Amino acid sequence: MKSLPVELPGSAPFAQAVPGVIAVTAASLPDQAHAMARARAFAEPLIAGETLDTGENTLAHADAVAAILRSIGGSEAMQAASYLVYACDHLNKPQEVIAKAFGDSYAALAVETTKLVRVQRQARAAEASAQLEDPKVQTENVRKMLLAFSRDLRVVMLRLASRLHTLRYFAASKQPVPANLARESLQVFAPLANRLGIWQIKWEMEDLAFRFLEPVTYKDVARLLDEKRAGREGAVEQLRAQLEADLKQQGVHAAVQGRPKHIYSIVRKMRGKSLGFNQVLDIRALRVVVPEVKDCYAALSWVHSHFSPMANEFDDYIARPKANGYQSLHTVVLDDAGLPIEIQIRTQAMHDHAEHGVAAHWAYKEAGTKGYAGVTAAGEYDAKIAVLRQLIAWERDLSGSAQAQAHDGGLFEDRIYVLTPDAAIVELPQGATAVDFAYSVHTSVGHRCRGARIDGAMVTLNTPLQNGQTVEITTVKEGGPSRDWLNPELGFLASHRARAKVRAWFNAQVTHETVARGRESVEKLLQREGRTSMKLEDLASQLGFKSADDLFEVVGKDEFSLRNIENLLKPPEPALQPDDYVLLKKARDDGKTPKGGVLVVGVESLLTQLARCCKPAPPDEIRGFVTRGKGVSIHRVDCSNFRELATRNAERMIDVEWGATKQADAAVYPVDVSVDAADRQGLLRDISEVFAKEKMNVIGVQTQSVKGTAQMTFTVEVSDSARLAKVLGIVAGVNGVRSARRR
Repeated sequence: MKSLPVELPGSAPFAQAVPGVIAVTAASLPDQAHAMARARAFAEPLIAGETLDTGENTLAHADAVAAILRSIGGSEAMQAASYLVYACDHLNKPQEVIAKAFGDSYAALAVETTKLVRVQRQARAAEASAQLEDPKVQTENVRKMLLAFSRDLRVVMLRLASRLHTLRYFAASKQPVPANLARESLQVFAPLANRLGIWQIKWEMEDLAFRFLEPVTYKDVARLLDEKRAGREGAVEQLRAQLEADLKQQGVHAAVQGRPKHIYSIVRKMRGKSLGFNQVLDIRALRVVVPEVKDCYAALSWVHSHFSPMANEFDDYIARPKANGYQSLHTVVLDDAGLPIEIQIRTQAMHDHAEHGVAAHWAYKEAGTKGYAGVTAAGEYDAKIAVLRQLIAWERDLSGSAQAQAHDGGLFEDRIYVLTPDAAIVELPQGATAVDFAYSVHTSVGHRCRGARIDGAMVTLNTPLQNGQTVEITTVKEGGPSRDWLNPELGFLASHRARAKVRAWFNAQVTHETVARGRESVEKLLQREGRTSMKLEDLASQLGFKSADDLFEVVGKDEFSLRNIENLLKPPEPALQPDDYVLLKKARDDGKTPKGGVLVVGVESLLTQLARCCKPAPPDEIRGFVTRGKGVSIHRVDCSNFRELATRNAERMIDVEWGATKQADAAVYPVDVSVDAADRQGLLRDISEVFAKEKMNVIGVQTQSVKGTAQMTFTVEVSDSARLAKVLGIVAGVNGVRSARRR
């Protein structure tokens, strides 16, 4: 693998490689003489008599945090920062005051860490007071919040050290631990320490948190470990001394020691693999630390030649390091008594990395070119690469999404995390405003948003939000968004989701106005027809619409003609009763032709009318139906209404025929023509021109356009329906017309 030049996070090449990242390690802090002593002296008058919400004395807590950072390789500058963090709450302008006394880097670290402390405190308070329905959601939000602040690695290290000491404090004082604090430690902080490779913090934090969350299980496993402790430790010590002496004889100078037993790790193995306590193989364990990599394999060869290795229980993490940079050889062998014992073999550099993770690199960097034990910060585990890899891996662990695994840049997406007044954490895109926040809380809150307070101060609605701020929205009882919010130049919205909600509101308003206009037209029509008692939903259903609003919308858009509703409202011809029959008289052959050009066979001058359902015209084949008080209704033989009447009342059918008329007195008859076409501009005009050219008078037009298809019904006057077929052929040739037929 090609070595990368050493560039600590915060340097120019690093910033160019990963835009927007401010991951600063302890080495980035300016060197100052006696920095820790000066910081403690600065903070002591402010915090000595103060108490944290956990009950700890603030100064004592800061002392302990500095000691933990020192134990994992944190520089004096990092230890100094642990005091400045707690001084921030007691300064009116902490950024300015600390920057003046210690520099901008110290001030930025103290203020950012204070923000995160405040956020976590509020989040725990919200969960404890049952303001949140799902604590798991809040825990996930805290993870995201910590991830957002983890772009500055110094903040992460300070919070890990602080949380570890808080757990130690509760263990020592034997006070009850808030469940949410213990759960947050186990589910958020310990996995982060693991990903950064800081096992010293990870193991202790897991055991303490597990002890508080499941005290019975913890005590049971601790008791099992203690029952045979003397015998087990005697055998392990004998094996340890033998292994160290034999390796020395082979020329390998190794430090062999027993490995601590971590109760949470044992429980997790028992639960994950459904094992009993006696089946866990690493209850007895040794760790071998040697100077160089070649010594690791020499020691492994000796172990395997003197003990029986267990199949499938060997892992070479030197050749294939873990994702967080961990390296070691792991093997499980059976001793002379046939009992398993786990042996880990690693170099001193690997051991330091395993215990302190990325913090170990700070120590190497500060030790100079040769570093500690000849190991420098340059190389495969350069601090920059290690930090990036582990924070990215940690994000993958949290999200579990394929997208996060596919894009290493996912960690550095532009996201911010702000708080509601109830301390619930809300995730927003970088540059989000109070309006974005309002819509993320609830769509209704967004629509009615009229003002905002950020950390208690009134701001304009297009003010960009920052990590950790508390946002409170002022709303009105009724109202909607402003069209200015959709103007990108005004900067009211950064969230695509919020912008979509605003557009949807305005679209709904347009639809509402269209529906209201259509409703008014339909109700006026029903009033004219004297059908105001008709239910609008029933009317819509009969016309093929799912709801009345759907009908009103197309009517309001002029996409559905009111003539369709008029036709539906026309009453059907009443069925005849036997005593309603019209008595027929035998016709006198006086040579007269009935009005309308229709002869009723065998009847003298009987009133006739052309049926509106089929609009017959010569030379259509026709028949008559005797109606009640309206004479004979003339239908086309192929009329569906006529066939139904004939089925029910066959005795009322009567033969009719077209009468002869003089050319000068030729009658005209209205007929309906149906045209289906692809809708386009000028279509109605082009079809009307065909009828005009063929000298056919158009006396009525109904049009409806649905999804680009125009459906038209023309009522034209013809004297001869046979000639109509020719005209329809011409209409069918008009551009876009799919069919033209007589109804």
